[in-house]
Parts: sequence; structure tokens; C-alpha cells
Amino acid sequence: MRFFLWVNIINTHRLLHLKLSNFTTLKKYQMEKRWSLKPAADEKIINQLAADLGVDKVLAKILTQRNITNYEDAKKFFRPSLNDLHDPFLMKDMDKAIIRLERAIADNEKILVYGDYDVDGTTAVSLVYSFLKKLPSLNEEISTSFSVDYYIPDRYTEGYGISFQGIDFAKENNFTLIIALDCGIKAIDKVDYANERNIDFIICDHHRPGDILPKAAAVLDPKRNDCSYPFDELCGCGIGFKLVQAYAQKNNIAFEELTEFLDLTAISIASDLVPITGENRTLCYFGLEQINKNPRRGIKAILELANIKKEVTINELVFTIGPRINAAGRIQTGRNAVALLVSDNHDHAKTSGININTTNTERRALDLTITQHALSMIEDNEELTLRKSTVLFHPDWHKGVIGIVASRLIEKYYRPTIVLTESNGKATGSARSVKDFDVYNAIEACSDLLEQFGGHKYAAGLTLKLENIEAFQKRFEEVVSSTIEASMLIPEIAIDTELILEDITPKFFRILKQFEPFGPENMSPVFMTKGLMDKGYVRIVGNNHLKMDIQSAQNPRESFSSIAFAQAEHFDDVLRKKTFSACYAIEENEFNGKISLQLNVKDMKME
Repeated sequence: MRFFLWVNIINTHRLLHLKLSNFTTLKKYQMEKRWSLKPAADEKIINQLAADLGVDKVLAKILTQRNITNYEDAKKFFRPSLNDLHDPFLMKDMDKAIIRLERAIADNEKILVYGDYDVDGTTAVSLVYSFLKKLPSLNEEISTSFSVDYYIPDRYTEGYGISFQGIDFAKENNFTLIIALDCGIKAIDKVDYANERNIDFIICDHHRPGDILPKAAAVLDPKRNDCSYPFDELCGCGIGFKLVQAYAQKNNIAFEELTEFLDLTAISIASDLVPITGENRTLCYFGLEQINKNPRRGIKAILELANIKKEVTINELVFTIGPRINAAGRIQTGRNAVALLVSDNHDHAKTSGININTTNTERRALDLTITQHALSMIEDNEELTLRKSTVLFHPDWHKGVIGIVASRLIEKYYRPTIVLTESNGKATGSARSVKDFDVYNAIEACSDLLEQFGGHKYAAGLTLKLENIEAFQKRFEEVVSSTIEASMLIPEIAIDTELILEDITPKFFRILKQFEPFGPENMSPVFMTKGLMDKGYVRIVGNNHLKMDIQSAQNPRESFSSIAFAQAEHFDDVLRKKTFSACYAIEENEFNGKISLQLNVKDMKME
């Protein structure tokens, strides 16, 4: 659900521009962007850190902006350790969860692992299900007849979260314990319904709780007001990992038996818009290591089908693996994604991978068609173009891609956006937001018009009666207009620091690369340089991209190959040797087997 929002927040527009540049409505469009230079720490702290680490002041400054101010902080940042993971029993109700799980295993109860159909839900289900299936091989006292299965709700008939149908399935098939992952924190009536049928719940969620918690055997959610767990930004799969970590810790299972599941955690962290700091950074770091050294069969199949032969980074998780896992639940069923991720057979994994790859292609076609339709609805209505929010409804739009479409619309109309379609006689929708605006709070202010809602600051889902759509559109616009700041309606490029091209050395980039894995709150650093010009090789490539060799107008000794996506409107000025300022990220570019540094230009301003 939240995958493409990650792209919006970090202002990395590569994938979206490559697709949206095909739209005739966008060919001449270039959104104004505001450049924001991050504040620097105290000069003494920067100088001391630079001396302690043996790095230049530019890198030390960037580290301090990430709250790394001394040698010990830097050591943990550059050299993550699994020993840095927190004790899972610090999480409220973890002791209750493990006691209930141990009893279920000892009594040979049937356990159902339940999760949503998006990346976070399906990876979480795959992780906990795989761990439970592995238990008899780790402990000979556990019966091989120990029964566990998984359940993914249908997007169209059940929707997000715990459903009555899922509980009925559990009752009909004699499951007495449901482990709910990435959902359940607001399922008060559903858990009551299960309790009446003698089915217990262990809820593992990371969404905001309501005022009342479900009456479950255990509720694991670091965002509970009464939970003092040191890190509250885990994703749903991360909560699932803490559950199996706690079980292993209590039952003397070596941590090494859990490392095979870190790949699933990393994929979820990268795809689910959680900060890659603290515990998430550690989990993601070692998850990427697992994927690169020993990927599970399902992940290997995806990488082979996508022809990914290089080292897997966050980019591949976000732009290659995540969308394909998501596509299964968007177009067919999330069970297909779980089947792929838990597969221990090469041929089965390959067949499942091909199916999901085909589904992803179908998803992209739907996404582009509906986005074109939605854009035309706005452009044909002057009132809609002038609003500070976007709320669109069409009964025939595919429910599986409306979240992605909402993110696409923000690429042109940068404002809080909700896209609705009809499902089961009601309007159901996905919301996406812009940097710093809490769309969840805005939706909550309209809750009297809604049947249900849930989510995060930047992404949410909602359901309402069809007759309430017009009233909701009006109310949501009123709430947004009265609370959003004008600056929030202009996309921001956060710049870490100014730089001169001569500072970009092999050593500089080698250290910069160790800042990975990148993601929210630890983005790939963005630099600004003034007084630039093209060396004489500027050209337009692709649909609307500018390829240049950038050099300093005052000191042209150093030049760097550069790409400015969807910025071909600057071609004439650059060709005439006009100087400009640019903000950019530094990255590696591989071409014909050769790797070189390239500047990925986020924006340009003529001087």
C-alpha cells in the first residue's frame, strides 16, 4: 500500500518520471521545487568528529545531520551489529505472546498466521509461518504433526485487516490461535467475534492504536502509549521478527537460526515507509547481506526474471522486488506472494515468480491507464485544479492500484491526495500525502463520514458510503486548507550541504557509500554546487531527460557525467553555455561493464 509514497517523500523521481513522461499532459510540465539547505551542527563538533574518524569536514557535517556526533555513534552507524538489536521482551505483552504461543505448540493447537496482502503483510506472514514450520527441526520435543497454516484476506471481498470471513475460516478449520501481522490494532469487534468462538489472537501491528485495544491474548505494538520499547518505528514484518526472536531467546534457539529471515524484514522495511535508522537500519543492513549472499528461492527467482545481476541495494528492494510482491495482492491474491516467498523448491519458485512477474506487468498497465484518466478529470475541472487537496472517485477504477495512482497524481498536483473506487457497494480508497503533512489526522477529522480508516502520517486507507463521497470531498478540502502550510504545497529538495566538484574523490565516495542502506531519515546525501556549466556534450535522451558532462565554470579541470531526469526544458540554456546551480546525488553508473561516478541531478536553476 505505501510503497510508492517512499518515492514521493525522498524526492527520488526516477521511476515515476520514466513512466509519466509518456503522458502528453506532462510533457511540458515541470513542477517548481524549493531548495532547503539542512542546518549544520556546531563547528567544533564537526571538526572533532572529522579528526576522530579521519574524514573530511563535509562528511563529518553530513554525519552530524544524522545525529552522529561522536566516535561511538559513528562506529554503530558504519559497522552495524546484530548485538545492537533490542531485547524483544522490552515490548509490552511480549511475555504474554510467548506464553500463549508456547501453550499452543505444546498442546498441538492449530495456528493460523494472518496478514495483509501488501509487502509488509505478506513478508511478515512468510517469516512467522516459515519459522513455525521450522520449529520441529529445532526442537525434537515439538511434534512433527504440529499444524500451522497462513491466511491472506482477499482485497476485494474482505479488504485490509482482520475480517469476519477470516475468523469464520479459522473456526471451520479448527484453528484456535491466530497470529495477526501488520493488522489488528483496531479490530475490536473482530477480536470479540473470535473470542466468542474460542479463538485467541496474538496481534503484531505497528499502526496507531485507537483509544481501546482489542481483547487479545497479546497486543504487540510499540506505538501503544503504555509500551516503552526503545524503538517504535518497526514495520509489521519487524514486529513479526521480534516475536520469533523472543521465542527463540526463551527456548534456547541460537540467533543464527533466524538470520535466514532477515531478507524478508529488509524487503518490508524498504517498501513500507519506515525510517531506516536504529533497529531498522541494523535489520536492513543484514537483510541485504543475506539477499546478496544466500537469497531464498523466491527472491532469487524475482532477481533472475528482472535480470538483476549486480549487488542488490535498497533500490532493487524498492523498485524491483517490492512492486512484484505487491502486485500479487493488488491484482490476484496475496497468497501467491507468500507461496513464492516460502517456497523451498526451485521449479515451484520459478513458476511462481513468472506468474507474479506477469501480474506486475498487468498492474503497471492498469496504473498508467487509470492515472491518465484521473489527470484528465482534474485538468477538465478548473475548481479541482485550484484545490489544496485531491479527492477523486470513479466506480470502475481497479482497487488494486488506486494507492499507486494517488502517488502518481502527487507528482503533478503536489498536495494531499485520495483516490476512491467502488467495492462491495461502498467507496474504498487510498490516501497519500506530501512532506510534513499528516494525512491520517486530516482523515480522522472527517471520521463521522467514514465507515473505517487507518494508516500512517503519509499513507492511509478508508471506506465510506457512496452517498457520503461529496460531503467527504468538501470536508477533507476544508480540513486540509485550514491546516496545511503554503510551503508544504511546494515539493522540497532537502540539501545536505554545498560542495565543489573537486571534493568528489574516490575516497569521498567510498566513505559515502558506507552510509547505505539509504531510506527515510537516512537518505542518500544531496549536494548543491553553484557556477556549473556543460562541457559541450549536452543532449536529450529517452523521453525528456538531459544528459550532460558537468564542470565548474571557474575551475573546469574536473567534470562528471550527469543525468537530469525529466528536465529537458533546460536544454537550450545549457547548450548556450549558461551557468547554473544544481542539486544532485552522487551514484555509480555501470555501462558496458565499466563503473564510473555519475551525478543524478534532482533540479537545476539557471544563474
